[in-house]
Amino acid sequence: MATETHGAEEAAGGLPQLDFSTFSNQIFWLVVTLVVIYLILTRVALPRISAVLAERQGTITNDIAAAEELKLRAQEAEAAYEKALADARSEAQKIAAEARAEIQADLDVALAKADAEIAARASESEARIAEIRDGAMDAVKEVARDTAKEIVAALGGKADARTVTAAVNARIKE
Repeated sequence: MATETHGAEEAAGGLPQLDFSTFSNQIFWLVVTLVVIYLILTRVALPRISAVLAERQGTITNDIAAAEELKLRAQEAEAAYEKALADARSEAQKIAAEARAEIQADLDVALAKADAEIAARASESEARIAEIRDGAMDAVKEVARDTAKEIVAALGGKADARTVTAAVNARIKE
């Protein structure tokens, strides 16, 4: 039964925070608690939070500055790369031009040698042709003389070698 009376007392009193007889005490402790919370926040929590925010801002600022510096370095590296690439291209063109000139010089030498060889063979061939022509002319003259003698003999005449040779020579020179 004691529990029943204890429950009845509580039920009769209502909520303790709404009891007007303890309002002054509750307001005092509320003010003390708010002052303590204010002091803790202003002395401990807010300086830590502002320090963290300042540190974050400093980190962000430093990161942005580092990014700008790295961007400048990257641009300088790109410019150096482009310059090196242009230098390499010009060097490659220079080497290619030198190689072309060297090949052209070798080709010119080979062509000159081939032309000289062709000219030598051509003059040799012309000399042979001239020999063959002279030999052919001599053979033609000989055949013409023999034929003329035979024709004159077949016609019943007599011709001496000198007359036949003179007639053949005169006819061939025309």
